[in-house]
Amino acid sequence: MKVNVGGIDRLLRIVAGIVLLALVFVLKNESGFWLWGLIGIVPLATGLMSWCPAYSILGMNTCPMKEKK
Repeated sequence: MKVNVGGIDRLLRIVAGIVLLALVFVLKNESGFWLWGLIGIVPLATGLMSWCPAYSILGMNTCPMKEKK
């Protein structure tokens, strides 16, 4: 897995993931709505790993690091 998520993108993913996961605890008594909070696992995981499978498929890269030859 090659790093393809840059600094600001990574930070936004981590924050969005934490916010969405917080919905699990805030909406735990609502019927089914708390499940939407589990979507937060995806941006949190991709932010922590600095790798996004969708970026790999689409050939995108927000990481400013240059490849070593």
